[in-house]
Amino acid sequence: MFNVDKDCDTFLYRQVIDLINENINAGTLLPGDRLPSLRKMSRVSGVSIPTVRQAYVELERQRRVESRPKSGFFVRHRSGNDIVHPTQTAGAEPSRLVCRPLMERVYDGINNPDLVPLGIANPCMARPASKALHRTMKRVIARAEDRSLGYASTQGEPGLRRQITYHYLDTIGVQVEPDDICITNGGQEALLLALKAVAGPGDVIAVETPTYHGLLELIDGLGMLAVEVETCPEQGITLGELRRTLNEHDVRACMFSTTLGNPLGVTMAEENRRKLLQLIRKHDVVLIEDDVYGDLRFDGQRPVPAQFLGSGARVMTCGSFSKTAAPGYRIGWVVSDGQSTSDIARLKRAFSCSSGFLQQLTLAEFLSSGEYSRHLTVLRGVLRQNAERMRALVARHFPPETRTSRPVGGSVLWLELPEGVNACELFDDAVEAGISICPGQIFSPCPCYSNFIRLSFGHPWDDRTEQSLQWLGERVAQLKYAGAG
Repeated sequence: MFNVDKDCDTFLYRQVIDLINENINAGTLLPGDRLPSLRKMSRVSGVSIPTVRQAYVELERQRRVESRPKSGFFVRHRSGNDIVHPTQTAGAEPSRLVCRPLMERVYDGINNPDLVPLGIANPCMARPASKALHRTMKRVIARAEDRSLGYASTQGEPGLRRQITYHYLDTIGVQVEPDDICITNGGQEALLLALKAVAGPGDVIAVETPTYHGLLELIDGLGMLAVEVETCPEQGITLGELRRTLNEHDVRACMFSTTLGNPLGVTMAEENRRKLLQLIRKHDVVLIEDDVYGDLRFDGQRPVPAQFLGSGARVMTCGSFSKTAAPGYRIGWVVSDGQSTSDIARLKRAFSCSSGFLQQLTLAEFLSSGEYSRHLTVLRGVLRQNAERMRALVARHFPPETRTSRPVGGSVLWLELPEGVNACELFDDAVEAGISICPGQIFSPCPCYSNFIRLSFGHPWDDRTEQSLQWLGERVAQLKYAGAG
């Protein structure tokens, strides 16, 4: 695979470069794959370590590979797809959700275990922590015995709330008060409690576009209206459009994901987030930050949630272990802005009383042991590799007009398909073929994104994944030509 010919006139480092390029072009080395270490390549190729290093550095200069600190050299993604277009929102009006029937069909599809799960955003399943969590739970049960079967307090197990504060301190250097944290049944209840504490029926809630469909269903279910704010696939919320929206509409709250969004996978620059906070403070608007993906930036650089940037604006942060560790545990949390702490506790008591005690005890120990941090490090690497593979396969199999997002983290890819391709029709065809996807229409309260889909790479990568992407690309091409005819 990596043998060089020392009797050849070609420089040895050039031969190493040629061999690696051959393996990349043949698909033996895929985007995101790690090259052999300098020592291993030296051993298998029979050349010196400095020669291998020279070859790797030249490959990096050619942008065929990239170096990652303390990790090695990796094959770069080389996609021919352009970045997706932002959606213009000038003139957007607050509205109710119009695609609820489609949402219900999509949920039936993504929860069907027989389908290839390209429709569900479940990043931790790309590298499950099941064995470590099972060991931890056994220790907790043995130690807590009958106590582990009881109710937790309404606000949550103090040990878990402390561990969450330690995690914030360790990853972003911010001290959070445990008393400001309320443990919830997943991130969705955290968003529900935060929104219910500051807004009521008929209120207008600003959202990114496209945005997480669960936010739209929540806003609509509470009798509120959603108004979309243009979001750049590379920079996040367009501040000029947010300013216009706040000037034109009586917005009560914003529900944004500025640390790492879904479905675009974009992180908003800290400077722009500070400007965003100035805007909402000026207009007396509350920001509810959906931060469930913040720990999953590929580069490990954890963005600081807007609440902790010291602006004086009213902000609450919603987090969850569902995306990072254990979706079945249904454990999330909301960090109150101080003014809403008692309201959130009252609402939690009214809606669900408390969250699972055994799961809270298990996660508290999982964090305190250091296993959670180690798990995240490995998970981020797997997700990054899966993202690069998926983008490469989309570039290979989908029509050349297809545009994609360039996620910096998370577990999903947002695709803009050629004009005339109907995402709902593609969704139905995919289900028939044994594949789940998310049609773009459910990521907007209005009839938008008819030629967009969201694909998930948050699952173990296998042949079925690659075959499914090839099938989808071929079907998109058929729908494109049928629409053109």
